[in-house]
Amino acid sequence: MQQRIFNSKNLLEKRKRLRHNLTPQEIILWSRLKREQLGCKFRRQHSIGNYIVDFYCPKKKLIVELDGCQHKREKDTKYDTKRTAYFESLDICVLRFWNNEVNENLDGVILKIEENLK
Repeated sequence: MQQRIFNSKNLLEKRKRLRHNLTPQEIILWSRLKREQLGCKFRRQHSIGNYIVDFYCPKKKLIVELDGCQHKREKDTKYDTKRTAYFESLDICVLRFWNNEVNENLDGVILKIEENLK
């Protein structure tokens, strides 16, 4: 039997917990992504393989990740690189934004996402 890649049952509780505890920046961005406001459906706290991504558009195979300052640490940078390589092996594009980009330039973040949805 083939392992389920998307939204595996073993990550269900963690996904629910993350959805109920979004960061302020995730709340802001989700307000612009939900209900197909950009023309495509996004899911939040979606699991792919053993990873949970912030936002995922299945139709366009696009992941949007928001990163805080902890992602500047070397061990976290290596982990993010490994995750990105896994997603790219599935032909999924990954866009990463810093939390401060959402705070200071939300329109620019949305524009970049829209460009990748085309």
